[in-house]
Amino acid sequence: MIAFAGNSLLCRAALRDTGIDAASFTSVRLVAGALMLWLILALRGNRRPLAVGSWPSALALFGYAAAFSFAYGGLSAAMGALLLFGAVQATMIGIGIWRGNRPGAIQWAGFVVAFAGLIGLLLPGLSAPPVASALLMIVAGIAWGVYSLRAKGAGEPTAVTTGNFIRSVPLALALSLVMLSQVQVDAPGLIYAVASGAVTSGMGYAIWYMALPLLQATSAATVQLSVPVIAAVGGVLLLGEPLTLRLVVAGVAILGGIAIVIRAGQPKTS
Repeated sequence: MIAFAGNSLLCRAALRDTGIDAASFTSVRLVAGALMLWLILALRGNRRPLAVGSWPSALALFGYAAAFSFAYGGLSAAMGALLLFGAVQATMIGIGIWRGNRPGAIQWAGFVVAFAGLIGLLLPGLSAPPVASALLMIVAGIAWGVYSLRAKGAGEPTAVTTGNFIRSVPLALALSLVMLSQVQVDAPGLIYAVASGAVTSGMGYAIWYMALPLLQATSAATVQLSVPVIAAVGGVLLLGEPLTLRLVVAGVAILGGIAIVIRAGQPKTS
């Protein structure tokens, strides 16, 4: 979870404090992630990463990474992580409902609480996030939610993720080509992007998939609630970002509502 929160911190720091542009950050991140995951698979004896994964999943991965980078041009690390996480969970739960999973009364109450927190977060005011950046981060969360659902049952998770990362590289390079007139790159920005791709993305996903079989479904879903919290603490301590009352109250409502939905949706055990 620290690695996942680290993506928010690295991207925000790069776009705020260095000269790299969002498209270049996306491209370098995906290339570095693909190389790191390929190396991990190679060390395990798997040298055919393109044998798994798919282009639709790669498109969802690219959509997440690109929208994520452009959104962080106007969001704090904590705000971005909270919007991203909320959108991911809402997408996965919403698709579950569309597929026939019917929420109970307690889950609907959780939805209401979380949605109220999101509305409170986005209402106009001095501490409200820029609308365009907020919408981009919500799009990133939707894309990641779709990607996560597509990855279920698609094969060995690390191998599938590697195949999808490799397929996403030409999409990212095409974005950089389209944005060529706005390309800006410097050494600190490259370092942040490589760290985001190789360490907090590539290695982070590999570690998560190693830990996932040891966690119950409820625990795995609930532990992800810590990501926006870690990002918020890191933003305050490492990036000097303010922690506003609006963000705290909205965060408690959004994360608390989602926790209610997750917990209430698990089958009872005797």
